[in-house]
Formats: sequence, C-alpha cells, structure tokens
Amino acid sequence: MQALDFPKYGFRFKSSENKIWIFDIIRKKFVVLQPEEWVRQHVVHFLIEDKKYPPSHINVEKQLTVNGLKKRYDVVVFNSDGSIKVLVECKSPQTTILQATFDQIARYNMQMNAEYLMVSNGLQHFYCQMDLENQKYTFLEHIPDFSR
Repeated sequence: MQALDFPKYGFRFKSSENKIWIFDIIRKKFVVLQPEEWVRQHVVHFLIEDKKYPPSHINVEKQLTVNGLKKRYDVVVFNSDGSIKVLVECKSPQTTILQATFDQIARYNMQMNAEYLMVSNGLQHFYCQMDLENQKYTFLEHIPDFSR
C-alpha cells in the first residue's frame, strides 16, 4: 500500500483468500485492505495514538439515515456524554478532496451534530469546527486532543 501522510503505526496484517487483510482495533477483526480502509486505519491510529482519544470513544463504519437514504460513516469519536466530538470522512489516496466531499460530510453531520469534522485521503487532511447554530464550519490547523 501507498505511504500516507501519517506517522508510522504498527498494523497487523494477514493473507487469506488471495487478499491482504488488516486488523481493525476498534471492530476487533480483520478487514480486507482496500485503499480507503488503509486511510481509515491510519485515521483510527492517529486519533488513538496521537490525539489520545480512548478506543472506547471511537466507532467505525456504522449506518445512518440521511434524507431517507441509508449511508455509512467512516469514523466517529464520541464525548463521554454520548454526543459526537469528531465525524471523519475517509477517501482513498487516489480521490481528490473536493467541495462535494465537504458537502457529503456536512449532510451527514446535519443528523449527527459533531463538534468537529475531519476529511482525509491519507495525503491531505482537512479539519473543521462546526457552528451548528449557523450551519457553517471554520477550517482549523488540527482537531483538538482528547480532554476529559
């Protein structure tokens, strides 16, 4: 897999059914290693190892309903009270992050009300703080580290 703009992390891999699998420490299972999954696993490790979010506050690839359609979010970080701290959208490294990507995560966030958004293709990372009242976001240099 392609090198990404993240620190090096200690991933576990296996080969089965002529595919490479990577261990997801949140879902506690091996998943097929696709380009978007490579980015997602880097994001999860970044949130845990660099931003110090507890694994128990992180959820990966769950379904939500947006405008009557079933969608899946990539990564969510919860606050201790169950509200959403960070909503993350992962794209493959070959995918250029465009305005449509921000529109997608903003639509998801209308249901989820996250404080922060992160969009990454593994090579570029964008962070936003939400102003839910005015339905706007402000770009940031980083998302905040975990704090109790």
